[in-house]
Amino acid sequence: MSSKLNFTQCVEGIESSYEFMLAYAAQGRDQESMGADGPSIRNFLGILSNSLRGLNAAIRSEANAKGILQPEALDEFLKLIEEDAVRANCAVAIVIAVPVISSQLIDNLNASIHLRALLTSLFLVDECLK
Repeated sequence: MSSKLNFTQCVEGIESSYEFMLAYAAQGRDQESMGADGPSIRNFLGILSNSLRGLNAAIRSEANAKGILQPEALDEFLKLIEEDAVRANCAVAIVIAVPVISSQLIDNLNASIHLRALLTSLFLVDECLK
């Protein structure tokens, strides 16, 4: 993925990664598979991280293009999104740094309040921009 993502790419990156993470957590793995049995959890964590880094700019660009949100309200909301995205990305980064990623570790990441807050805010802003 490029470093400058649009809103749709960010949403798709975050949602597809989270869906993969939910499935991975349910598999009960003690470690990552190192074969050709599908995409790697690390790949999806990288997509998630990249999408989180680009989210604020992508939301602002989409909102400005559509012109449907009051600038003051958008600015305040983007402050919250940025804080949540940074915190969620810190949690993603620490998981990526672990040598072996188990299902339990991903389950704990999925339960992270920072990631959940970000997802909830993302769903909200996605509806606002429709």
